[in-house]
Amino acid sequence: MPIRCLVIDDEELARLLLDNYISRLANLHLVGQCKDPLEAIQIMQQEPVDLLFLDIQMPGLTGIEFLRTLNEKPLVIFTTAYPDYAIEGYSLDVIDYLLKPFSFERFVKSVNKASELLQLRSTANMNNPASEVKDHILVKSEHKIHRIKYDDIRYIQSMREYVAYYLPTGRILSLNSLKSLEEELPADRFIRIHKSYIISMEKVDTLEGNLVHIGKEKLPIGASYREVVLERIFQ
Repeated sequence: MPIRCLVIDDEELARLLLDNYISRLANLHLVGQCKDPLEAIQIMQQEPVDLLFLDIQMPGLTGIEFLRTLNEKPLVIFTTAYPDYAIEGYSLDVIDYLLKPFSFERFVKSVNKASELLQLRSTANMNNPASEVKDHILVKSEHKIHRIKYDDIRYIQSMREYVAYYLPTGRILSLNSLKSLEEELPADRFIRIHKSYIISMEKVDTLEGNLVHIGKEKLPIGASYREVVLERIFQ
């Protein structure tokens, strides 16, 4: 099934370029093109959309503000003339960032990322029916998408704009925030113990003062988290 795309950009030439690029790929279908997010909302209420090509700087409502209003987000590729928003874009879980003017080759590379992620999600859904409990998280890192099982996560550390997942096989870095992971990870398995750490509760071996031991690692418990940590793990 073709990937259903929606273009949102206040510049007509930008919309026409994306229309042209999309029409050249058989695996893409253009649902519509809009000059602002308000038009897009009307289309998205009537048509399923898999992939947004979203401009950032638009009058009224910016692309970033629009994205934050969506409860269920399609995959998103930012298309913009401003490079300053790259980090913020990745924190909103966009899959790529096309800096205008971009070539057809660069566009195809971005679409391939979206196609791979949609295929991975489809496979995961087939292998994990709705009646089953989700047991993994999808993590983008170094142009790859990793399917990390909850059982393999020992702890997660915040490192400025990145987070590091610590696994039995090593460490994986990804653009994300602990705040968004706190909302995504199952609360019955993971807990935030510090402004810089989320841990797997079942991986904790020992409490020592304001430290928890996970294997050979000793991780600090923040003062504001201590009461909840003690209540949920050590009682």
